[in-house]
Amino acid sequence: MNEQRMPLSALASGEAGVVCQLAGGRGFVSRLATLGFTPGVEVNMVQNFGHGPLIVLVRDTRVALGRGEAMKVLVGRMNQ
Repeated sequence: MNEQRMPLSALASGEAGVVCQLAGGRGFVSRLATLGFTPGVEVNMVQNFGHGPLIVLVRDTRVALGRGEAMKVLVGRMNQ
């Protein structure tokens, strides 16, 4: 699968992606892994207004992330 990595915050509402990498320190990676953000998992963008926090669906759970956090989650866009 040839996919280009982009920050999670680049996905528009309704788009889906696959987590490729968590680009942060040990504490950040550990916290997001606890929330279900692990490489290979599918994420669906529920709400992204282009500013402020965004809401994603990961493992059947809605999670709100700050924009700074979402910039550190690298995803590949899924072909739909």
